[in-house]
Formats: sequence, structure tokens, C-alpha cells
Amino acid sequence: MDETTGDSAVRTPEPVSRFLDELARQRRLSPNTVAAYRGDLAELAELTGGRPLPQLLAADVRHALARLHAGGMAPASLSRKLSAWRRFYEWLGARGEVAGNPVLGIRAPRRAKRLPKALAPDQAVRLAGHEPAAAPLALRDKAIVELLYSSGLRLSELVRLDRQYFDPDGDGAGSTSWLDLRARRVTVVGKGGKVRQVPVGAPAREALRQWLHARGTLPGAASRALFISAHGGRIGARSVQLRLARLAVALGLGVRVHPHVLRHSMASHVLQSSGDLRAVQELLGHASIATTQIYTRLDWQHLAKTYDAAHPRARRRTGG
Repeated sequence: MDETTGDSAVRTPEPVSRFLDELARQRRLSPNTVAAYRGDLAELAELTGGRPLPQLLAADVRHALARLHAGGMAPASLSRKLSAWRRFYEWLGARGEVAGNPVLGIRAPRRAKRLPKALAPDQAVRLAGHEPAAAPLALRDKAIVELLYSSGLRLSELVRLDRQYFDPDGDGAGSTSWLDLRARRVTVVGKGGKVRQVPVGAPAREALRQWLHARGTLPGAASRALFISAHGGRIGARSVQLRLARLAVALGLGVRVHPHVLRHSMASHVLQSSGDLRAVQELLGHASIATTQIYTRLDWQHLAKTYDAAHPRARRRTGG
């Protein structure tokens, strides 16, 4: 069946009509989804000069993609269009209407990697170095912030920590992640089950000592968990996120703070001070140093801003 699309009265090609009809009637996709497919295929036809879609070659599809990219379309949108085009040609191929899928092997440009957000050193010090109230939960929150910034733990690693190593049955089924204050380190299980040991700095150790002392006054003090809630259970990840966000607001930092920001901040600040990318990789538990290298971009961004602000030849002239 032939249809029209919108006010322009452009006729939908017969193969596209059959494809859209199957999506709507047999696969029961939503009207909005079907409309998106129709638009994507109409755009492909327009970009290739109105040639019948079953006659297009891979070079035609690449040219269409290049035109969209040159026009400023985001990589995510390009990927979605490629997916729609690919699915249409798979449908044609299953019916023997095309010899091959011209979209196979064509990929959208990679999305630009977003730089991790990190606090400025003075912001991080202000957050971690704040003086907490004497209440046990305030001391707990202080210890959490200090440990996150000191050791760059992931949130999931933090909440799984035991206050010490436990192996009650001696059968090796004890703690998998724990604090060892005497050895000045934590042992954690990260992504992929990789175990790593991370040092704990002096300010974090002192905050942890104060918390462990106050922890004994709470319900559940005998439990294995290092960080417990007011009711005595192991603290949850969402609770840590909320408490940290509220603390940042209370301190007037003016930026949104979540646990991963402190991980990024630790990595960025250690790299700025030491330049040792391998050490930062080990601290963060990255399997590939390529993952850690994003912090060199963050460091360069900081360096570039300093240069622009300080170098006489980098300043913009305001006079004529």
C-alpha cells in the first residue's frame, strides 16, 4: 500500500510501507516508533537523491551518513538512524529483495568522551576537612568523605567494606572487602572481581578512628559492616549519595557532589601532583591504562585554564 507522509504529500515507497505495516501490526511497535522509522527512511531517500532504497549501495549509505554528520548531527542520533536503516535492509534481505545489507559494517562516529567532573583542590579539601558535629552519624559522614577522597573508592566498594577482616569459620568464606587501620589500607573487590589494596591517608585514618569509636553507641555495633545506618544495618549506596549531596549544600560548595566526584577528584589531584599515570591506574583499579588516561585530559584542561589566565601573551587584548 502507498501512503502519504505529512502535508507534503510525499508518497511512501511500497517496500517501506510494507515494512512499517509489519512493525505496527505484527510487532506492535508504538505509533511514535513507527513514525521514527518512517522519518529515518524518508531522510535516507532524500539524502541519496530519491533513488529506490533497495538499489542503494554501501557507498550511498556512507555518503548519507557523512552529510548528516557534516550538518552537526550528534553521534547518538546518527547511531539511531543507522540502526533503523540496518533493520529495514535486514527485513528486505529476509524476503530476498536485496542481495546484501549496505548498512553492515558502517558505524557512526564515536561519541566524544565526557571528561569526569572533579572538584578543585580547595573545594575537595573544604569538603573532606570540614569539622563534623559530635553526633555519630556526622562522624560517619566525615569518615566516608575522607575515605572516598583519600582512596578513590567506587561507591559500591565503599558500602561493601567490613570494619576489619572476618573469617568466623576459618573456611575462607569471610570478608571480601575490609579496612585494616594498622596496615593503613583497605582491601576491596572491584569490577571484574579484581582485588586491590589501596592506601588510606592520615586524615582519613583519624576520621575512621573517631567514627569507629562513635559507632559502638549505635544499634548493630557488633555487625561486620564498616558503615552502618542509624538502625544498625549496612549503609546503602543511595543513603551515601543523599548524605554527601546534603553536606556539599550545607558547606556552600556551589557544585553538585556525588561519590564518584570524589573518586575523580582524587585521581586528578594525585596525577597533577605526581604525574604518575601508572600509580593512579593501580589506585583506581583500572584494567587498562587507557581508561586512566582520561585524567590526563582533565589535567591538561586545568593547565590550559591556568595558562590562559596567567600568560601575558594568552590574555585577550581589550583595546584596539
